[in-house]
Amino acid sequence: MLNGVSYGLLLFMLSSGLTLIFSMMGVLNFAHASFYMLGAYFAYSISNVIGFWPALLIAPIGVGVMGALFERYCLRRVHRFGHVPELLITFGLSYLILEVVQLIWGRSTVPYGLPEQLQGPLFSLYGTQFPKSRSFIMLVAVVMLVSIWLLLTRTRIGLVIQAALTHPDMVESLGHNVPRVFMLVFGGGAALAGLAGVIGGNTYVTEPAMAGAVGSIIFVVVVVGGMGSLAGAFLASLLIGVLQTFAVAMDYSLSSVYKAVGFIAPDTGIWASFLHLTLSQVAPILPYLFLVLILIFRPRGLLGSREH
Repeated sequence: MLNGVSYGLLLFMLSSGLTLIFSMMGVLNFAHASFYMLGAYFAYSISNVIGFWPALLIAPIGVGVMGALFERYCLRRVHRFGHVPELLITFGLSYLILEVVQLIWGRSTVPYGLPEQLQGPLFSLYGTQFPKSRSFIMLVAVVMLVSIWLLLTRTRIGLVIQAALTHPDMVESLGHNVPRVFMLVFGGGAALAGLAGVIGGNTYVTEPAMAGAVGSIIFVVVVVGGMGSLAGAFLASLLIGVLQTFAVAMDYSLSSVYKAVGFIAPDTGIWASFLHLTLSQVAPILPYLFLVLILIFRPRGLLGSREH
C-alpha cells in the first residue's frame, strides 16, 4: 500500500502540471513527460557540482523557464490556429528534447544516485523495509498539493489565474496581462514536472526512455480524474498507483481460481494461455483498461464537470 501511494503521488506530481495547463489554456501538452525527464537530467548534472539539495531547487526552476520560453515564442504563435497545431508542436518538442538529451548525456542510464540523507530504510514493517526515498516523494507531493491549493484559493495571483480561465476579457480589461498569466502557468506546470523528475529520477532510473515510460500514464490520470480537475487528478493518481502496485505484487491467475473452486482448467490452446496469465503480467495494461471503463461509464471522469 505504501509503495502504491508513493508511486501514485509521483504520478500526481506529473499530472498536476498537465492538469493546470489544460484547465487554463485548453492545451494537452505532449511534451510534459519530457520536462519530467529534463528535471532528472538537470538535477543529475547540478548535483555532481553542488549537491542534490541545491539541485532540488535549481533544476525545476530551469525546466520552468524553458517551458515559459517555449510557450512565449512557439506555442503562443500557433494557439490561434486550434488544437491540432498545438498537439503537433508539443509532439515535435518531445522528440527534440529526447534527441538533445541523448546527444548531451548519451543513450544509456546515468548514475544519478540518492543523496546520503535519503539512502536506506525509514522503518521496517513485518520484516519489509520502506525506503526513505519513497517517503520523501510522498512528503514533497503532499507539500506541493497544499501549496497549489493555497496559491489558487488564498492568493491574489490564484484569483487572477482562475478568473483568466473563465473570463479572460474581463481580466484583461482590469489591467492584467492574460498572455503573461498563461506563460507563467505553462512554465509553472513544466516546473512541477521537473520537480517530479528531480525526486523520481534517483528513486527509479534516469534514462532517455523515462519520458516514454510515464508519458501515456499521466494522460490516463488526467482523463480518468476528469479533464482540468486537480482533485480528480489526485484521486486518479492514487487509484492507479495502488492498483498497479498491488497487481505487480500478486501472482494469481484465473487458473488458480479454477483450482480453488474445484474446476479443472484446460492445459492447451489459447484459452489455457489466457487462464495462466497472472495479475503481475497484466499489470502494465490495467491503467488503460481502467481508462476504457471510465470513458464508457463516466466520460467526464471521476471528478470532472460536464460543460454546458
